[in-house]
Amino acid sequence: MPCSSRATAAVLLAVVLLGGCATSGRPLMPTPTLYQTPDGPALFEPSGQAHPNTDLDLLYLTDRAPETAPESPLPYGQERARNIRFGRAQVRLMPPMDWETLRARSRSAKRAPEITLELGAVQELGAFPEEPYRLGRDAQGKILRDREELAQHAASKSRLQGEVQRRLAGVPKKEVLLYIHGFNETFETAAFTTAELCHFLGREQVCAFFTWPASSSGNFLISYTTTTESADYAVEHLKKSIRMIAATPGLERLQILAHSRGTALTLKAVRELALEAIAAGKEPVDLYHIENLVLLSPDIDVDIAGQQLTGFLSDPDLVTVWPEARLPRVLKGRLTIYASPEDRALRVSRWLFRSRNRVGQVRPEDIPDKTQRYFAILDRADFIGYEGRRTDFFGHSYFTSNPMVSSDLIQLIRYGKRLGEPGRELVKTGLVTWEFPVEAAMQN
Repeated sequence: MPCSSRATAAVLLAVVLLGGCATSGRPLMPTPTLYQTPDGPALFEPSGQAHPNTDLDLLYLTDRAPETAPESPLPYGQERARNIRFGRAQVRLMPPMDWETLRARSRSAKRAPEITLELGAVQELGAFPEEPYRLGRDAQGKILRDREELAQHAASKSRLQGEVQRRLAGVPKKEVLLYIHGFNETFETAAFTTAELCHFLGREQVCAFFTWPASSSGNFLISYTTTTESADYAVEHLKKSIRMIAATPGLERLQILAHSRGTALTLKAVRELALEAIAAGKEPVDLYHIENLVLLSPDIDVDIAGQQLTGFLSDPDLVTVWPEARLPRVLKGRLTIYASPEDRALRVSRWLFRSRNRVGQVRPEDIPDKTQRYFAILDRADFIGYEGRRTDFFGHSYFTSNPMVSSDLIQLIRYGKRLGEPGRELVKTGLVTWEFPVEAAMQN
């Protein structure tokens, strides 16, 4: 195919991608395989009967500007805000049903009738001052922060952490699940994915999402470029959000899941937080309590991702307060990467960036032995390849649309299982690489 034809085809594909945004609800993701069998683990423990209703009440943080278009039903749009806002977002499971009915339908491979997600009430609980924060000078001419804005920041931080504490008091696991979405997402779709993950993780932790101004309409080339820069813009806000959540009294673990372009944003934020801790002579894992960092269909150049993950390890002039034989820890648990060469959405990204490859399309066999040995020494990373049939149109959301993949993710986050243990019997192809069994992958 001529280059011009390939370019046109890629843009047309992208236009179709942009057309997929729902604003009136969507079906609940398929039931993960581990819940489908009668002898599988319980989705909800008996304590689940104490839930007051079947809706999900999520915590959100955002640097999207409030929506101003009168025809839009969403509270926040695609423009950038110069501050962080936070609040609660309700996701309803429709049609209305009692708890036992929801429990039974949620374990069924084929639901009748289907369960649909709808965005309910959204309530903003607080907002930080607009940036940059004001400065002033004292009588001696020294530059000082504006005390009034410092007080506003402290008050907003207190409200945010108070809300996290309130939610932690009502769940059995003293942890926060934080989801960061990718390109072509709205406030609503980010809430839906978070709600699905929260529901099938048993509703055992505080469920939150950070939503940034990813473009979801308009000319594709302009939208994707804008989204890429908006992701860079959101790094500071995500970093501050993670830091404040992690410092909340009573929090024991933070589970971070990022998808698509949101993985680039998340890696940068976590890396900068780690460097902050290292510069202060403290262990990042002690400050931020990050248990698992999961990158789903990462829309990142392979070389850039490698640098983000290992850069500080190759900078001995930076890490000076630890003995030579020991390095600071960033995670309590694992870095897990899910990738699929059949991810058609990433083909567009690859074409636009002229990237050699995107992490989300790499096969396990594409990872060199040298790289595998390096990560094996660290003993903190797993790379999982999926080459089964597409269960969503672009093969980009298989972590929710494919019951086998979502099941593996749940075994990691909910049950803390390592690869190779019962429930996570994937095929090991290298020191740190795994793949789903071909027969099972083709069936799901």
